[in-house]
Amino acid sequence: MADTLLHAKGIIKDFPGTRALDRVELVVRKGEIHGLLGENGAGKSTLMKILNGNYLPDEGEIIFEGAPVTIDSPYRAQSLGIGMVHQELSLVSELSVAENIFVGRLPVNKLGLVKRKVLHQQAREILDRLRLPLDPNTLVGDISLAYRQMVEIAKAVSLNCKLLILDEPTSSLTEHESQILFELVRSLKAQGVSILYISHKLSEVFMLTSRITVLRDGSLVGSYPTNELDEDEAARLMVGRALSNLYPPQGAAEPEVVLQVTNLETDKVGPCSFSLFKGEILGISGLVGAGRTELASAIFGVDGWLQGSVALHGSKLNIRSPHDAVRSGIGYLPEDRKTAGLYLDFSIQRNVVAAMLDQVTRAGFVDGALERNLALEQMQRLNVRSTGPEQVVRTLSGGNQQKVLLGKWLAVNPKVLIVDEPTRGIDVGAKAEIHNLLRDLVRSGIGVIMISSELPEIIGMSDRILVMYGGRIVAEVARQDASEELLLSYASGRGALHTNTSPAVKGAS
Repeated sequence: MADTLLHAKGIIKDFPGTRALDRVELVVRKGEIHGLLGENGAGKSTLMKILNGNYLPDEGEIIFEGAPVTIDSPYRAQSLGIGMVHQELSLVSELSVAENIFVGRLPVNKLGLVKRKVLHQQAREILDRLRLPLDPNTLVGDISLAYRQMVEIAKAVSLNCKLLILDEPTSSLTEHESQILFELVRSLKAQGVSILYISHKLSEVFMLTSRITVLRDGSLVGSYPTNELDEDEAARLMVGRALSNLYPPQGAAEPEVVLQVTNLETDKVGPCSFSLFKGEILGISGLVGAGRTELASAIFGVDGWLQGSVALHGSKLNIRSPHDAVRSGIGYLPEDRKTAGLYLDFSIQRNVVAAMLDQVTRAGFVDGALERNLALEQMQRLNVRSTGPEQVVRTLSGGNQQKVLLGKWLAVNPKVLIVDEPTRGIDVGAKAEIHNLLRDLVRSGIGVIMISSELPEIIGMSDRILVMYGGRIVAEVARQDASEELLLSYASGRGALHTNTSPAVKGAS
């Protein structure tokens, strides 16, 4: 077709012991936003790395602008006009916006000195084209994450990008920052740039794209006009089954208090008071910066207390460190599993026992057989998909990494588990699994506190919801009375906190 920009035909890619892509086909048209969907492990990343020149396909053909091409390096991809913005940005914080855009291509004089005025002018032209309100001389380390992502896109555009691949571009952005990105994506489309948009957030894909390609287990499921599908059908195509149980049924909370937090205050949050009851998932909602993660960190002993107390089953705890919290029966899945929760270059089994090394160590050495057995127990319990307990965690999909992190805490038999953004960056199938696992934990008697920025998830999973604003808990909402509008009203400080008469919605301190 005359309007086809990229046609990847019959792409096959094998790795030792597995076929990552099996005769996959992808067609991207000129000036379109095309969504690419699939569970973690479906082959999306492998296909993107082939298009970006990181891998060569074992079989198949890539046709770009009507001609067969060999993309054997990222440099070759750039020369063709293919750019990619990864989840992990490649910018240098100590360099300016302009220097990052033109890194490796800085204009220099005969003495090798950078022509600052020329650099500034060239960067200004790119930023103006993208309507980005950035000063080319500002250090990248001084701008928000959203605008850093814009600088990555500006870098690709400066290379005369014709196809821009965006991999989970909003995974770490706030709602407001995401809207800025969406405006930029639409602007690029209007300028004739094609966008290949990869995201686990189906609502974004359906809002932005005109066509969608779905992969499953390394094979092509199909390509569809976006307006011929809905989110439920797309999810079914991705996982091969209906996901009617994305949010499992509520349990029956018991009057027994598992965790009691009273006037807890640190230099970042508080004072805060709340109770966690047996048999419930207690959700904590709020905008970025409201203090949700800081409250969790305080309970877990990361930050010192200025005042207040935490009691478990009626007994006050003396928590001065995470080690104290673990010994007391509290586990914590942090929001960034890759930097704060897991040892990515260690095996599954070593990660599973990381919070209980004193229990698997004999005379200063880890008991390998015991370590392996504990890991196998959690892997079976959580349905971790891997080649075995010796597999390095970095090589697992995001969903399976999150299961390993969950297994690490379940191995120590916690009484309370705090989970911060438990499904961030994982696909819809793995998300449903995590949701069901959390509900199973609650049924087994573990108290769960869940922090999430996704309002549908908070409403769908929580039995009660606490809303934070300005470092304090400002409202408590029962699940049956919760709506996105109500939670946002409280989270933005607009709720009538002390005048609401509903027993399910009340002001809290």
